[in-house]
Amino acid sequence: MKLWMTLYAMIWIVFIDFLLAMTPGASMVLIYLHIALGIAIIGLAWYNFNGVRGTKVPGRVKRISKVTLNLSIYIGILGLLLYFGTGAAWQISGITLRGLILFFHVVIGFGIITQAAAVAIAYDMWEDKEFEKETAPGEVPEMPVQKY
Repeated sequence: MKLWMTLYAMIWIVFIDFLLAMTPGASMVLIYLHIALGIAIIGLAWYNFNGVRGTKVPGRVKRISKVTLNLSIYIGILGLLLYFGTGAAWQISGITLRGLILFFHVVIGFGIITQAAAVAIAYDMWEDKEFEKETAPGEVPEMPVQKY
């Protein structure tokens, strides 16, 4: 599979994972599917970072890809804590530690999807050399035909 495809696939897998996690009264099947997709996200983030790192793409794209990998690892750790019910009984001013862990789990998930989108778009534009083609102000050109 081409790198640009896996970069875009990451966005959609995270999106689907969000939908699974937001299903009210989710069954254990959906929870296990959420966990499986979470593991896949970590693997895909590593694969994408490794692929991007092996190109001549500008350094910013490589750094954002590395951050995406790191975030996926952090969210996995928080997910494990949530799965085992860590902090459910620890409460300060009505807020449980589990609630804080869940909050950061969700926030980092949003970070992953936005970082993955940034990397996918930037890499795709770099690969197609689109930054070299300027357009006139107000012009929205048609999408170029892909050559495979």
